Amino acid sequence: MKRSVIIFFILLCLIASCAPVGPNYQRKDPAVPSGFGSLEEGVTTGEAVKSELLSSWWKILQDPVLNSLMDRAVNGNHDLRIAKARVQQARALSMVTSSKQYPDGGFSLLYERVQRTESGSTGQTSSGGPRPGTPPASSNRQSNFFLVGFDASWEIDIFGGVRREIEAADYDLSASADSLRDTLVTLQGEVARNYMEYRGQQLRLKIAWQDVQARRENVEITEARVRAGFVSELDLARARGELATAESRIPFLENLLLATLHRLGTLLGLEPMSLATELRASAELPQIPENLPAGLPSDLLRRRPDIRRAEREVAAATARIGVSTAELFPKFSLIGSFDFQANQLNRLFSSSSNFWLIGPAMHWPILNFKRILANIDVTKAVREETLARYEKTVLLSLEEVENALVLLWKEKRRMEALAESVRANDLAVQLAMERYLAGLQTYLAVTDAEGALYVAQDELAQSRQNHAIGFVALYKALGGGWLDIYGAESQNSN
Repeated sequence: MKRSVIIFFILLCLIASCAPVGPNYQRKDPAVPSGFGSLEEGVTTGEAVKSELLSSWWKILQDPVLNSLMDRAVNGNHDLRIAKARVQQARALSMVTSSKQYPDGGFSLLYERVQRTESGSTGQTSSGGPRPGTPPASSNRQSNFFLVGFDASWEIDIFGGVRREIEAADYDLSASADSLRDTLVTLQGEVARNYMEYRGQQLRLKIAWQDVQARRENVEITEARVRAGFVSELDLARARGELATAESRIPFLENLLLATLHRLGTLLGLEPMSLATELRASAELPQIPENLPAGLPSDLLRRRPDIRRAEREVAAATARIGVSTAELFPKFSLIGSFDFQANQLNRLFSSSSNFWLIGPAMHWPILNFKRILANIDVTKAVREETLARYEKTVLLSLEEVENALVLLWKEKRRMEALAESVRANDLAVQLAMERYLAGLQTYLAVTDAEGALYVAQDELAQSRQNHAIGFVALYKALGGGWLDIYGAESQNSN
């Protein structure tokens, strides 16, 4: 008998070493272009972007305030804390799944005080058999029952269902880690973008105040000319109206500025107004360097965390097809038990009180085939869904890079044109004011020239802000910002 059990156990182990059922995952990347189509002057491609640049791309701007905000955001942002907790959950779930490949069992202790009927019965189960743990018969109606034992069982993974489940859990853990990296990349992009907007709005507010000051001076000049009889009250009314219009822009711009300030504080995990003192002083928008490297489209497949995560989800879904397929086959287990049972405590561990059992068991749910087949169809459909999502993520990433390249280059050209517009309109204001003071032109010409100058200055400030945001969008789209914090992990394995 012992030899038969040993032989059966060896046979099961040999069968269990066979390849698991279900498809084996093999990574197949979607086709991507050889280069970005929106490249223009000021952006280069043709070689991979250095990891040193991508790991902390914002440091290129040499802005100590932005560097400080980035460091504090990594340490205090709540979305990042949530993502870290999810990685811990995935890691723990992976360990739980891995434990299924090992035997399960434990010790048990039982004591009962039993009173039997006159016929000696102690009760029966609903099936009519004796209740488990029934004490041995005794002439007394009342007796004790002691039981100490160890029970174990081991499901032998012959068809690989457990191995596929462990495989899927490992892929889920990798996807969760890449989700954390994606959260980090998004956070850094949001901090940088809001910082650029804040500095741009400060510049716009400064220009608006300069316009208000110029309009006030115009009112004073016009009032003096009215008193001197050089111009009519109409010019004064126009000057005062232009001043009120200029002052009406201030609250709107201050509202934008404060909303961005509040957003930055929240991104850092702080109260909305916590950065008010630190960022109160105006500062110039960072200067965007020339010849920024964009790398190759194929680099995105290994670098962008959202693409990496989507690919790992495909791998996990593929493994789960094997998990559901394994349900078609019988499950084999090896069970064993060693116990001591007695009606007196001093006799519990005597040689006559022990008993044991060991042997194989099989379970095959042959009446549930329809449900199992339907579940296999579900897992296959899930894999198709994740595959389509992966391919869509790749396309969206290419779109983001192309859009960022267009924004970066076109906004640069727009800045150059607006800078020339500012210079020309500034000269026009000076000439119009000189001709107005000389009595050669009406105040309407001054109003028109100053209005055109303010519009050009405000649009130039917005263009500079958009150009800086384009830089942020480019390196966020390239997947930079996580390599130095969470490790430059190698490419996902097949």
